Amino acid sequence: MNRFLNGVARAVAETFDLPGPILEVGSYQVPGQEEIADLRSLFPDRGYIGIDKRTGPGVDQVADVEALPYATGSFGSVIVMNTFEHVPRFWRGFEEAFRVLRPDGVLLVSCPFYFHIHDHPSDYWRFTPEALEVLLEAYPQRILGWHGPSKRPANVWAIAFREKYPAIARPQFERYRSLLREYAREPLPWGRRLRYRLGRLLCGRGPFAPFLDQERWETECRNSLVA
Repeated sequence: MNRFLNGVARAVAETFDLPGPILEVGSYQVPGQEEIADLRSLFPDRGYIGIDKRTGPGVDQVADVEALPYATGSFGSVIVMNTFEHVPRFWRGFEEAFRVLRPDGVLLVSCPFYFHIHDHPSDYWRFTPEALEVLLEAYPQRILGWHGPSKRPANVWAIAFREKYPAIARPQFERYRSLLREYAREPLPWGRRLRYRLGRLLCGRGPFAPFLDQERWETECRNSLVA
């Protein structure tokens, strides 16, 4: 989790009605990230369960997303932010998230792409926007997003709506984009920005684009919006 993705989650929470109860997969709050990793505070009026494969801050129950211990249709929303890269059989996790969602449910998912290997407990996978498109094809409404250079995005994310969720209206989508511009921020410290700009002048833009462009984002609705 980082400040940019926390801003994405905040924009989603303030735009779309994510029905409860909410299940957060990978809810362990890494030391030093408690403030930005606490997503349940964005949904104060809904039931909320956080699961992870280890105990710790933010974890209500130890469970594995590959075999969730919940009945079909148990949740209104599932949140899985920067977790599937640590799931050995991630496709099972996507199937399980779909299974436990109600027909009017919502999945919010994010995954890193251009990021160092990080072990919690292991790091297996990276996902492109097109990968999320394939993995979420069972959801009739999907909004994809990514930030950073177009060929080396730092993270990708998606909001996927099941078949009985109301159609997304264009004003909703525009509000979501407006809130992204306000909340999804992770500015570089001035010293690092200066060094990267100097490096760009000396060596070209390519090596430094992932850092200088980390606040540049795109988001697309992969279905027809209601006027």
